[in-house]
Amino acid sequence: MAQSRSTLCKQSSLNPDRHERDELSISEGIDSRVRLMYASNEGDLDGIKELLDAGADVNYKDIDGRTPLHVAACQGRADVVALLLDRGADVNAQDIWGSTPLADGIYYKNHEVVKLLESHGANPPVAPMHVNNARLVPEYEIDPREFDFSNSVDITKGTFRIALWRGIKVAVKKLRDEVVSDEEKVKAFTDELALLQKIRHPNVVQFLGAVTQSSPMMIVTEYLPKGDLCLYLKRRGPLKPALAVKYALDIARGLNYLHNHKPEAIIHRDLEPSNILRDDSGHLKVADFGVSKLLKFAKTVIENRPVTDTSWRYVAPELFKNEEYDTKIDVFSFALILQEMIEGCPPFPEKQEIDVPKAYVANERPPFRAAPKLYAHGLRELIEESWSEETLLRPTFGQIIHRLEIINDRLAHRNCWKLLPLQCLPGLKKKGRSDPSSRSSCSTIQ
Repeated sequence: MAQSRSTLCKQSSLNPDRHERDELSISEGIDSRVRLMYASNEGDLDGIKELLDAGADVNYKDIDGRTPLHVAACQGRADVVALLLDRGADVNAQDIWGSTPLADGIYYKNHEVVKLLESHGANPPVAPMHVNNARLVPEYEIDPREFDFSNSVDITKGTFRIALWRGIKVAVKKLRDEVVSDEEKVKAFTDELALLQKIRHPNVVQFLGAVTQSSPMMIVTEYLPKGDLCLYLKRRGPLKPALAVKYALDIARGLNYLHNHKPEAIIHRDLEPSNILRDDSGHLKVADFGVSKLLKFAKTVIENRPVTDTSWRYVAPELFKNEEYDTKIDVFSFALILQEMIEGCPPFPEKQEIDVPKAYVANERPPFRAAPKLYAHGLRELIEESWSEETLLRPTFGQIIHRLEIINDRLAHRNCWKLLPLQCLPGLKKKGRSDPSSRSSCSTIQ
């Protein structure tokens, strides 16, 4: 009997025409091998055992190269998968499109089946960025066997995990079962990878390498054990102006580098405290470029769909409204973070997150509740200009850095006077006598 094409409920994960077939196309004389395919599809364990005991080939392939194990994996029949494997099914069988039972299980998100196939030695599906010529393997490629995840924990909103690599701790971002099933996430992953390779700045997290020739694909960056700014603010509460300005300068310098990147400016587009990390020296680094955008020839970007991958609480109104936007959306987010460092609470904490950008669209801004002296030397004015409704009125990060440096100098000068011992201040007397040496030594600090 000629091989048949058996159109079952779910087709190969790599079949380009899988949604176009809806009619059964088999010969009238259905033999035991084809019945085995349908029993696997239906989860008929007794029928499968009867057919296999009668001599049906457990690794039978139809005209598309599909095996009973492919079918069971698509349908999520873990019990059938276990039975077929026990009877000698080829765990790495490929159909004519190159899809394996594991690839099908991943595509249809049948997690129990995936674990079962992996435990029986199933090879992971080929990574979307895999190259056949060894010369084309990227220089940054890391062998995944070099990673030790034995003490791994989630960091940075669960996106990254800690791993040990070549004697140091690193942050590893994995692309898991979305490899086969979600082209948008694969594209976002490759875009982020391409972007990270371009970035080198002390206030931006450092890219170390990636895994692109096997699945799961991974992006590897430096690990900053001090955690992110969000957690730090939750522990510390409001920061003193001097520290807030110091941190603001770190953020502004990182963003200024991104916005002035040549030949393409980089818009972070997801600037929030949880995406700003603290290093061992007490400085901040901008991280997580999963939804960043490159400005190529156009000076603005417009999208036809709402942003769903970023925190609404820090989103500029033009981005929320799906209008044209540019680098100034990062300036808006920066203003909110700077104010949060002074106030000690996120923007509009009393509102639901989805309602916050609606308030921004209505030109509402978080209130200044902290004492006015904490916003001295033009700090409040800088925040208000940076979250202006008119994007043209928002300063660039180059201008922000200049103004923050002036504020920082003034705060440092004021703190210098506070730290001087009382006997060092001009005109003061100690034990009823003036101290001329003290007056002369401090007279230069005016």
